[in-house]
Amino acid sequence: MPELPEVQTVVNSLRPTLLGRTIVAVGLARRDIVEPADIDLPALILGRSVRDIHRRGKRIVFTLDTAQRFYIHLGMSGRLTVGPESEAVGPHTHLQIRFENGAVLRFRDARRFGGVWWLGSAPDDDDTMGPEPLDLRPAELARRLARTRRAIKSALLDQSLIAGLGNIYVDESLFAAGIHPLTRADRLTRQQSVKLMRAIKATLRRALNHRGSTLRDYRDANGEAGNFQKLHRVYGRESEPCCKCKAPITRIVIGGRSTHFCPACQPRGKRKRG
Repeated sequence: MPELPEVQTVVNSLRPTLLGRTIVAVGLARRDIVEPADIDLPALILGRSVRDIHRRGKRIVFTLDTAQRFYIHLGMSGRLTVGPESEAVGPHTHLQIRFENGAVLRFRDARRFGGVWWLGSAPDDDDTMGPEPLDLRPAELARRLARTRRAIKSALLDQSLIAGLGNIYVDESLFAAGIHPLTRADRLTRQQSVKLMRAIKATLRRALNHRGSTLRDYRDANGEAGNFQKLHRVYGRESEPCCKCKAPITRIVIGGRSTHFCPACQPRGKRKRG
């Protein structure tokens, strides 16, 4: 599933082509990808221009000239691309939006875990979503983690606790912070919380600089793959030597999610006073 760096990269690649452009045609092949189900999306967006495109968590939020909004979530396998009308339409293309400059925005999703959500005039800042990790301070992270007894890996995947993180960047951040993924969230010391916050921000910024990680489906809006997968230090590297200590990377399952870590660099210990 695309995470914060991948979604932000898609947003960055959409903006130059679509900002200020007017929608002149809408093709919706599957109405079941739109929520709420009774919304007539083509009628609502036809003739409108795009005022803004930004990211919130893992959502790509479009603001129209009417100040109304909708967002696209890529789900597990979704891809959002922009290209000329002459470009061949790939399989599982559920939505096409054509603009007055000839560009066509296409949403493809083979597994259909993604979709389009109409917000209308409601704010896109859903109060069930946690804060953005790049804006979060260590003290606030510590307060949020102190509320849950879950493993730190599971807590960081909770979008109501912190928005935008997923499997890849949680594993990479925990490695950078030297924290075992099964450590209880409420047992992190103050020092560990500071180190974890720094690791999350540094990991995300590095991934953004490399335009995200392409493991299977992810591409930006221009169809280009990311490069950060070449720099993964634990994720997807089961049994390979740790880049720091050469111990083999271990894979376990936490909350149904594959989790990669170095047992030597991320020892599981008892709580220490911070």
